[in-house]
Amino acid sequence: MQTLTLSNILHQHFPDALHFSLLKSSKTHQETQQLHAFSLKTGVFSHPSLSSRLLSLYADPNINNLRYARSVFDRIKHPSLVLWNIILKCYIQNQQSHEAISLFFLLLGHFPPDEFTFPCVIKACAKLTALKEGKQIHGLVLKLGFGLDKFVQASLVNLYSKCGEIGSDYTVFDQMDEKDLVSWNSLLDGYARKIFENMPNRNLVSWNTMINGYMKAGDTNSACKLFDQMPTRNLITWNSMMRGFKLNLRFLEALEMFERMLEEEFRPTHATLVSVISAVSGLASLGTGRLIHSYIVKNGIELDGVVGTVLIEMYSKCGGIDSAVTVFRTISHKKLGHWTAIIVGLSIHGMADHALKLFLEMRRIGVKPNAITFVGVLNACSHVGLINDGHKYFNMMINEYGIKPTIEHYGCLVDILCRAGCLEEAKDIIEEMPMRPNKVIWMTLLSGARNHRNTKIGEYAAQHLIELAPETTGGYVVLSNLYAVAGEWEKVSEVREMMKKRGLRKEPGCSSIEHKGVVHNFIVGDKSHPQTKEIYSKLAEMREKLKLAGHVPDTSQVLLYIEEEEEKEAELENHSERLAVAFGLINTEAGCPIRIMKNLRVCSDCHSVTKLLSKIYSREIIVRDNSRFHHFKDGLCSCKDFW
Repeated sequence: MQTLTLSNILHQHFPDALHFSLLKSSKTHQETQQLHAFSLKTGVFSHPSLSSRLLSLYADPNINNLRYARSVFDRIKHPSLVLWNIILKCYIQNQQSHEAISLFFLLLGHFPPDEFTFPCVIKACAKLTALKEGKQIHGLVLKLGFGLDKFVQASLVNLYSKCGEIGSDYTVFDQMDEKDLVSWNSLLDGYARKIFENMPNRNLVSWNTMINGYMKAGDTNSACKLFDQMPTRNLITWNSMMRGFKLNLRFLEALEMFERMLEEEFRPTHATLVSVISAVSGLASLGTGRLIHSYIVKNGIELDGVVGTVLIEMYSKCGGIDSAVTVFRTISHKKLGHWTAIIVGLSIHGMADHALKLFLEMRRIGVKPNAITFVGVLNACSHVGLINDGHKYFNMMINEYGIKPTIEHYGCLVDILCRAGCLEEAKDIIEEMPMRPNKVIWMTLLSGARNHRNTKIGEYAAQHLIELAPETTGGYVVLSNLYAVAGEWEKVSEVREMMKKRGLRKEPGCSSIEHKGVVHNFIVGDKSHPQTKEIYSKLAEMREKLKLAGHVPDTSQVLLYIEEEEEKEAELENHSERLAVAFGLINTEAGCPIRIMKNLRVCSDCHSVTKLLSKIYSREIIVRDNSRFHHFKDGLCSCKDFW
């Protein structure tokens, strides 16, 4: 009688090569799911070798699927300490340190931790600066005799340094037989402030080093306090502050720092200008950007280097693509960065022909594109539906330039297919790509499914997105919108209830418009603006003019359960971009372009309305939504209704 082993069971159902592959070396998500499904179907899941193998595969960094890993773990009747350690590490890999610590304390009811358990859970404490829990675990380390393990010691040094416990981290560090570079760096970080405070004479280098360190750590408040305490400052000080604010997305503070620097009569360097122009890009403040450009021209600063690149990027991101092209043309010695910046800029404005012509010109004169250049080229193809060209340039990147595609390149290819409605092909690309899809790629597929009303693929994408990044509010919102368009209101309610239980809230649509150096923000149905009365009066005027022009509201875009058509139309009229357009019509001179930035995708009805308004009022209206720019002029849009 044949012994019932896992290998024998698999051999009965799969060919030799396949069953050996499944048992010994499954590495892709698809193979692992195949093995998982087989084990549940045939009842062999309970075999220790198979369940352990499945857990290891799901927790492996190449797959790293926490949901499936936990599902497998929960089905194992008596998991070993090794399996506890695997699931604990998987939680930390997925940035769920709170849950990892809770799981650790649950583990204590089953096993004493070992030298593999402790570094994992101490790392989780360090990530959360959970000093109290860390000290409790340190006590357990000593009690169980792991105090001299080098990996446990290294994790403790890191914990105490992160938590500012200088004496404790040195005590552990001093006991280490093998002091590696990581432990030295952890110790120095905890000390890069203690040493500074004890210095009898602090020079500019020490002050600047501390400020730079705080900014890199994201502690802008401490950096500001030190800056205000400094007896003297130099250009490095100012540049460190501006660069730090930019890195921490505190763009307004970066501009304010630039103004203070000029008031104190410091002359900006190229590094200064790169930081401040990047901050302007973050704020999308075109007026401020033009002022800084004027300063550059007035002071004869060359644009041949990085300053020229960030200036092109700034104009592109602020809606001034014509100015970006002008800057590009004035640069006498164009480098790769300049070519890449203008190609990327033109692509997000939907000007694919211009972007691809420049790409061909760039190749003709012998400038070798890099990976970022191809991101711009592929985006250009995406925004106008050039599927064949997208495949051509993707293959060119690999075969002619030897550039290995990154997840961004695969994301562009998926985006091209999704926008064109080729959802099955996009799904195949995602399943076959050599790296694990990120949340951007799943969101792209989900959005494509929403746009093309494919509920099946939308649910597939949403499931993977929520597994990977359950905190991504946009995934729930787009899935809810997909159900709403299909009239499946019960499922809409289910999704919204899920969001409520998880403490997630939909990001409100917000549109902003700059006027005389001030950015005015509007949300849907906003009545908080000082000019509310005039704005709603203008909205009423716009409504009448739109009716005369033959506009019929597309009430399918109302994603709330509202029965009356008039209520649906009123809901559409109060969208944030329409309020911003009304403000622009009131406050800007006739004939001047109106530039609006929106945080969400423009709905189809607002897109149609804005085309008509551009013709009715003889205005160019430039709208940046969360994926691209739309240039509305004379009743048409630069996207050619493809977005």
